[in-house]
This record gives sequence, C-alpha cells and structure tokens, in this order.
Amino acid sequence: MKVFGIAGYSGSGKTTLLEKLIPRLTARGLTVSVIKHTHHGFDIDRPGKDSYRHREAGASEVLLACGVRWALMREVRDAPEPCLDDLLTRLAPCDLVLVEGFKQEPIPKVEVYRPANGKPPLFPGRRDVVAVATDGEVATDLPRLPLDDAEAVAAFILDYLRFH
Repeated sequence: MKVFGIAGYSGSGKTTLLEKLIPRLTARGLTVSVIKHTHHGFDIDRPGKDSYRHREAGASEVLLACGVRWALMREVRDAPEPCLDDLLTRLAPCDLVLVEGFKQEPIPKVEVYRPANGKPPLFPGRRDVVAVATDGEVATDLPRLPLDDAEAVAAFILDYLRFH
C-alpha cells in the first residue's frame, strides 16, 4: 500500500483536487482509499439515531452496516488523537492511500497552493513536499503542476510512486 499526501491550507482546493484525482486513478485500475484529517470536530451521526444514542451511552465503537456500505465510528474520548500510521492500519489493503491534510506527517505530498489566499507556502520548510499544484506563479525548484489539470497531477503522483 503506497501513501501520498495532498496538503495545503483550508480553502486551497485540496478536496476538489482529490475529487478529480480519484476517478483518474481508479480508471487506471488502482484501488484508492482516502484518509482526511480535520482540525474541527465532526460527526457522521445525528442526534436521536440509534447509533448516536449508543455512542452517547458510552459505547467505544459503533459499527453501522447495510447492503452497500459499512462505517465504524470509534470514540477517542480522553485518549490522544490517533496518528496517521495508526489510521493506515485500519484500512483494508489497497494500492494507494491519498491523505488529505496531515501537513506535518513525513509522507511525500503535493502542496495545493493558491497565492491569492494570502497564506505562506508550506514547501520552503517541508522536505516532504515533492511538487506544488498551483493556480499562480510560485518561485520554487519543485515541479509545478497546474491546479486545474488533475490529469497532470495524477500522472505526477503515479510517476513519483512508480506505478506502471
């Protein structure tokens, strides 16, 4: 299982890029999984639903299942936030895991950078940024990829990871 990151500040277009990359990669016969980090709390459950009530009652895990998908929710409660390596062990085997966020993890990554956002780029201080996908001009020796060309970004990732 190969792991590759898509990093950048909020609002830079990471999710939109991933949304365009995934079908291009799966069309090449790869099985692709995604791990997304968020700094904000989230809940895939709703108050009043049985699974929500089970978690609120103290269950450490609740697994929801139907004919087309299943989801496992684990309550961290007072434990530390899991690291990327721990989360990777929870995934079923696949060809490629795309990681959105986890900027500080030392995995190869493309930085999604929009100069118009007014945020500084990550790449000057991150050796694991191996390319920059941007919609503007950027001074770097790293490969620059057009942010609106998901095919070029997919080709770069495949070449970098040596998928053939």
